[in-house]
Amino acid sequence: MATNNDVKNTDRIRSEVFRSKIVTADEAAELIHDGAAIGFSGFVGAGYPKAVPAALAKKAESLHAKGEPFQVRVYTGASTDHALDGILAESDAVSFRTPFSTDGSLRRQINSGHVGYIDTHLSHLAQQVEEGFLDHLDFAVIEISGIDEEGHLIPSTSLGNNKTWLEQADKVILEVNEWQPEALNGVHDVYYSVDVPPHRKPIPLVTAHDRIGRPWLEVDPEKVVGVIETEGGDRNTKFTPLDDVSKAIGDNVVRFFQQEEAAGRLPKGTLLPLQSGIGNVANAVLAGLERAGYKGLECFSEVIQDGMLALIKSGTVSLASATALSLSPDAVDEFRDNIDFYNKHIILRPQEISNNPELIRRIGVVAMNGMVEADIYGNVNSTHVAGTKMINGIGGSGDFARNGYISIFLSPSEAKGGKISAIVPFVSHVDHTEHDTMVVVTEYGFADLRGKTPRQRAEAMIAIAHPDYRDQLRDYFERACARPNAGQTPHILPEALSWHQRFLETGSMRADD
Repeated sequence: MATNNDVKNTDRIRSEVFRSKIVTADEAAELIHDGAAIGFSGFVGAGYPKAVPAALAKKAESLHAKGEPFQVRVYTGASTDHALDGILAESDAVSFRTPFSTDGSLRRQINSGHVGYIDTHLSHLAQQVEEGFLDHLDFAVIEISGIDEEGHLIPSTSLGNNKTWLEQADKVILEVNEWQPEALNGVHDVYYSVDVPPHRKPIPLVTAHDRIGRPWLEVDPEKVVGVIETEGGDRNTKFTPLDDVSKAIGDNVVRFFQQEEAAGRLPKGTLLPLQSGIGNVANAVLAGLERAGYKGLECFSEVIQDGMLALIKSGTVSLASATALSLSPDAVDEFRDNIDFYNKHIILRPQEISNNPELIRRIGVVAMNGMVEADIYGNVNSTHVAGTKMINGIGGSGDFARNGYISIFLSPSEAKGGKISAIVPFVSHVDHTEHDTMVVVTEYGFADLRGKTPRQRAEAMIAIAHPDYRDQLRDYFERACARPNAGQTPHILPEALSWHQRFLETGSMRADD
């Protein structure tokens, strides 16, 4: 295996112009100055650079030992890996981070205020950089799987914001990762006609199957200051087996779809393009679709996980469009062994296309995303614990929930061994308002909130809460409604967040605890 600082002239670099730029990771890191704004590749643990972050962390530690400052401002597509976010945070090399991160070390620094953090919708970030709302990028550090004879960059397992980072950065460092299959060439669809207002044109994508771009990324060779050869795998998280709660949630989503098909609100048998969030609950929903016998479904989503791969293989899904492949080790082997088959059914796009609000609305995507908690009126918190501590970020859930044909939020009804209820009187942080929430699903059923008044919504939400919390919720709601001038959306303001306060003080939301 090649180390981060080996130079071995791989045949993945077929352009002489780029071969002349081969350097080590340490040499590339020396080019990056204190305070630099860097656009890194990477989306949900896929396609992040493997060599430069470690070299930057080493550089930071060396400079800090001498009393010299060194921190960078980190932009990505979404989450990366501990090998990027974590080691940079632990070497005190990060001053700012956006948009979405799952690393524990970085999370602690964000919540302590040591690292500045902006949580933003994934579809917005590239445009905000292009429009000058945020930092101008000094560097782009992008993983690719190869460079062809014409100098085209063959993307790896994620596209994320790579196109924009390559365009916007003053200088570019490329990591050519031999671990990534060469057969990825052709699976990508990179659209190059997204402009900022007033020059923006309609995006000519009509169905999830459409290809509207080219299978490579482009970069001005004059901006490339280093090409590094690497050989390392992505963050291949192994998913735990589906439990009864997750399966019940998946079955309840299927029951909702069947209701919609019977009512003529979804095409029978084929539904509409589906978006599914990440994690075990999302995989359980996909498994429920397979058990229900669906065939030929389309997906227009952000990430292809194990469950999606299984559905493609079984014929449940005919086409999956996303911006990243985030697979467990076993699924990586399955994908590699059958890559020619999967390439016929998968399209990877930049996240400004995969998460584009106009496309999501126009093609009628059905959005399914996890949540931390929802309140009795349908407001959803998907990012914070007890209103203050960031978990990961909003990701793309807002892009899809706000613009989807149907927006569905999913969660087990309780957490922490029953100490926390996922349905509360009022959420401690609002990411998705009641106006964007159509359906909430737990293992106890689904609450269809469409066309319901606030008081009707509350009744539906209480019905899908965990039985241990229903009486508590009903007591709060009935007392709120009985107050003089209860209003359109009844609340008891001194008690609205009392469940969260009780949890902070006692470790449980249960009144009897």
